[in-house]
Amino acid sequence: LTADDLDAVLVACSNMQRPYPAMAVEVQAALGMEHGWGYDMNVACSSATFGIQAGVDAIRNGSARRVLMVNPEICSGHLAWEDRDCHFIFGDVATAVILERKEDATSANQWEVLGTRLQTKFSNNIRNNFGFLNRADESGVGARDKLFRQEGRRVFKEVCPMVAEQISSHLSDTGVPVEALSRMWLHQANLSMNELISKRVLGRPATREEAPVILDDYANTSSAGSIIAFHKYNADLPVETKGVICSFGAGYSIGSVIVNRIK
Repeated sequence: LTADDLDAVLVACSNMQRPYPAMAVEVQAALGMEHGWGYDMNVACSSATFGIQAGVDAIRNGSARRVLMVNPEICSGHLAWEDRDCHFIFGDVATAVILERKEDATSANQWEVLGTRLQTKFSNNIRNNFGFLNRADESGVGARDKLFRQEGRRVFKEVCPMVAEQISSHLSDTGVPVEALSRMWLHQANLSMNELISKRVLGRPATREEAPVILDDYANTSSAGSIIAFHKYNADLPVETKGVICSFGAGYSIGSVIVNRIK
């Protein structure tokens, strides 16, 4: 594809460089794309799945035929290195997804989006207050709350049941039996979380083939993690394979995308 084949650019990530102009518009310009539109969105670690739904919705309502959705995650810029909960567990990376109408698809590897589902619930257990209003804050730019912080144990306890329930209900409402689910590309934040979530969904411990892990190579790359897992671990699956891409994070936010391989 070339820039002329795109109608829109979405930049969806946790760690934004600035409030405006939108980085999506800068990406659009860097690609030499003289038409269409772009915008940024931030739903923390769920940004990629939320971005996929935004792209799918744009295609379904006719405002775009093909959307580029990008997740540039520079997590290291927001870390407090003295805090064990938020330094070595993160990595920097960027991922990208092309969403397009089925009749326009030409790739050798094609996945149909069967359904998307989003959920948010407010929590302060994962928070980052860094922003352009810092200079007006008497606590100072260098205050601890201006960088990433989390209550890891609370997040584990509260988020895992929510994610497992969302995946299970989403599968049921989409008409996909759990037995037909071949792979779960989960958010790559914590191995124990993924093992617990996949076990609750399947009713048994998942194998590494069923719930791939990329943490050992890439660490937690925020919204990009589930997309990396999908990219690296889908080539072996045959046509008509069902899977779910799922991310979860601050907000709380949860996004799930049920897909079916068609080529």
